[in-house]
Amino acid sequence: MILAPSGPTFTVQEIPFSYYGSWLNISPVVAKDTYAGDLHLISHQTGLHAILRLIPSDGRNRVDTTVTATPAKLTWEHQRGRVEAAFETADIIRVRGQGLGMRIRAAIPALTPFSGVYLYRDPVDGAFIFTSYETGRRYRITVLSRQTQVTGAQALGVAERQLTLPADTPWEIVIEEFDNARPPYHLSHDFDQIAAAAHDTFTSFADAVAPWRGPETPAAELAAYVLWSATVRPRGFLRRPAVLMSKHWMDKVWSWDHCFNAIALAAGAPDLAWDQFLIPFDHQDPAGAIPDSVTHSEVLYNFVKPPIHGWALTRLRERLADDLSREQLAVVYQRLSAWTRFWLDARRAPGQLLSHYHHGNDSGWDNATTFDRERVVQTGDLAAFMTIQLRVLADLATELGDDAAAASWAHTAGQIRDAMLSRLWNGAAFTARAVESETAWTTSSLLDLMPIVLGQDLPADIANALADRVKAHLTRHGLATELPQSASYQGDGYWRGPIWAPATTLIEDGLRRAGFEALADDISARFRALCEKSGFAENFNALTGSGLRDRAYTWTASAYLILAAAHVKSS
Repeated sequence: MILAPSGPTFTVQEIPFSYYGSWLNISPVVAKDTYAGDLHLISHQTGLHAILRLIPSDGRNRVDTTVTATPAKLTWEHQRGRVEAAFETADIIRVRGQGLGMRIRAAIPALTPFSGVYLYRDPVDGAFIFTSYETGRRYRITVLSRQTQVTGAQALGVAERQLTLPADTPWEIVIEEFDNARPPYHLSHDFDQIAAAAHDTFTSFADAVAPWRGPETPAAELAAYVLWSATVRPRGFLRRPAVLMSKHWMDKVWSWDHCFNAIALAAGAPDLAWDQFLIPFDHQDPAGAIPDSVTHSEVLYNFVKPPIHGWALTRLRERLADDLSREQLAVVYQRLSAWTRFWLDARRAPGQLLSHYHHGNDSGWDNATTFDRERVVQTGDLAAFMTIQLRVLADLATELGDDAAAASWAHTAGQIRDAMLSRLWNGAAFTARAVESETAWTTSSLLDLMPIVLGQDLPADIANALADRVKAHLTRHGLATELPQSASYQGDGYWRGPIWAPATTLIEDGLRRAGFEALADDISARFRALCEKSGFAENFNALTGSGLRDRAYTWTASAYLILAAAHVKSS
């Protein structure tokens, strides 16, 4: 018998059990903010859909079990026995039981013949097939040992659809997701070999992206698992391998989240990192805008995300063992140029040098207090990101031999930086300015301090003022996105208080480049400790450190890996 090493252990209440490249996972999360009592097989094709409910039983009744998970396998444990699951491939899951049975039930009741799940026995190979209207896919269960009982085969409308596996004898099944037809399942390895192979595949990935991990970085291996397990193979609108933000309900690629995943992957998985950076650019529109988000069956253009891509490209190239080829540089120059032109042409009012947002969603800080007074505004963060991106374009143009374009990009960068300082800096703080009314205001949002990303490109007095204000946002656990003393602060207020990974990463980097290394070190240490305590949630309560919202967010894991790698390197 081959026993798979354990690897990091995690709870599926927070991190789904999945596999690199798979659109499937096993989790109790069956909808946004909705946790079921039992684990479910979830598919993310056409959105998050619970397909099968997995119910451990003693042969007659449902039993409560202790559930543990590692990259190798998922285990339901009970005093009378156990059930174990392991991914054989991205779309094949092996499940076995000994002393414990399992009911596999359609998760969604079929109210009509055209909704929910339909169950039948395939006369070709004798397997049982659940077809899902919601995903448009089939889920085949092949029984490898001991015949199962079936309920509701070929039933239409409201009816129970279930397979029952026994508790009194060992059993094993295979679950496969496929489109319409595939050859009968062929058994080539036993369960323990499958679990050991899954462990080895994950460990190879972790060794590549976090070879530096050790006692000082105790969450690095689990962070690597969050990225590995959230990666899906190309399907639908995702034309490249994609690291979803989560395999809970945030199962998309948003057009600034992807940058942090690309940076974290760059040193160890450069091809995957390059794919992450380019995913939104695959759907760039004729105006040069990239979409707000992309997923299997949906591309949304109703908002955009901030132009941090010049900043991100620089950070990515710093981490690559081998720099981008000239062909890759030409591709990214063309796409980044069009994206920048969108902000210059479509997001600048006549006679204005500074670009503007239409809504807080465009900034990525959806409901930040910066946007309380008005939404169509010029802000310091946008001007700073544009300045960086224009300078990156100037450098790329020089590398590609276009000196005239380089001079033009550099000139525009200087204009925007100067306009940011003259128009938005009031002598003590950066303001937001309404495009139409020209009203200017300051807030207690950390967003107003984001121009620190310019680092040494800021005048020293302004950098000092920003650094001092950053300190006021620093709680025991990290950077609160709204001052905790503010009347607008909310513990679980999305961008009105909680700690977020992207804000932390951007500000830490800017402070370090501006010469505030001790403050940057402190911010990094607090955020790393937060992840080590509370995992990789979408965001965190700034005062308690508890994880909030989606609890398996890849850009949080990536931020941890970015900061942890830098910490180890500097130690």
